[in-house]
Amino acid sequence: MRPKNLIKSFTIGFIPLLVFIIADELFGTETGLAVAVATGIIEVGYHYIRYRHIEKFVLFDTGLIIALGLISIILHDEIYFKLKPALIETILVVLLGIHAFSEKPVLLMMGQRYLKDITINKLQENQIRRMSVLLFFVVLVHIGLVVYAAYFMSREAWAFISGGLFYIIFGLLFVVQLVYTRFFKKPTPEFTARPEEEWFDLVDQEGKIVGKAPRSAVHRNPSLLHPVVHLHVFHKNGQLYLQKRSKRKDVQPGKWDTAVGGHVHAGEDILTALKREAEEELGIRRDNFQPMYRYVMRNEYESELVYTFRLIYNGPFRINRDEIDFGRFWSLNEIERNMGKGLFTPNFEQEFDLLKKYVFNSAPQPSVSSKKSKRR
Repeated sequence: MRPKNLIKSFTIGFIPLLVFIIADELFGTETGLAVAVATGIIEVGYHYIRYRHIEKFVLFDTGLIIALGLISIILHDEIYFKLKPALIETILVVLLGIHAFSEKPVLLMMGQRYLKDITINKLQENQIRRMSVLLFFVVLVHIGLVVYAAYFMSREAWAFISGGLFYIIFGLLFVVQLVYTRFFKKPTPEFTARPEEEWFDLVDQEGKIVGKAPRSAVHRNPSLLHPVVHLHVFHKNGQLYLQKRSKRKDVQPGKWDTAVGGHVHAGEDILTALKREAEEELGIRRDNFQPMYRYVMRNEYESELVYTFRLIYNGPFRINRDEIDFGRFWSLNEIERNMGKGLFTPNFEQEFDLLKKYVFNSAPQPSVSSKKSKRR
């Protein structure tokens, strides 16, 4: 959903109020009320014919016009009707607040019937959430203006603030968004992929998804951070299992590496990816993986957000010969004696330092940056 469509969905329910204001000025309160109610009924009918659904927001808005309009006429005090825009906007600001400041995307849930053929990705969800934060404060300020105008300003001033100003504000927001997108915002890259090519989520350093890209894109652009999983497999006596990468590998062929390592597919959660990779590479079917730390690995080839786990497991192993030539357990002393001799991948040597700190010092490193050579 584009921001302009989001704004449109917010403002459409206020059309009966705008019609009332205009008709009231020209023909009086009773006529204005009748015209506003007729407009609301037409809107409800239009939405039902087009979407086969009763638009509850417009129905509720029209109901408020009838209720508050009648109260104002009976009591000969129009203050009740003047407060109507503030009441309806209060409901709107509550919905905006829930969407903006909680994990429940209520606006997307409410608009799902209009988006049957449209897929909303995480990047678009984040954009809508940011827009919701802005709209929350804008509508909150407008509520205050409407209440103030209802009690302390002229009828003409109230009419402008509750009607015309509302649309002017949202029109300006649309123009600002359009100008920002057109001239200042860095465009989201468009990726092309080969048929059947894997796609990966793009993330920030906290792991929040900000987009997605194919394998060919993330493996030639270090600015595209994407998640991967690593699993260290320990024997019960403390030895560490390593895999010897296949000599057919394009990157670091024939070198010893972490027991399990692989990418997280787009839309896949971390634990699911870990289970899949462990079974694909070594035939391990377990679910008692222990999370250790997360860090960022960067090089001239790619950037990875690495989620690292460990598992106490003595075997058996079913090695994937397309990926791995051989695998065995190593003592930690044996690994340390061979560090820096070209036997291991640079990625493993980097992670082994973190592993020692975590295992022996109980000091997990949540985020580390590196310039080591590429692994995959």
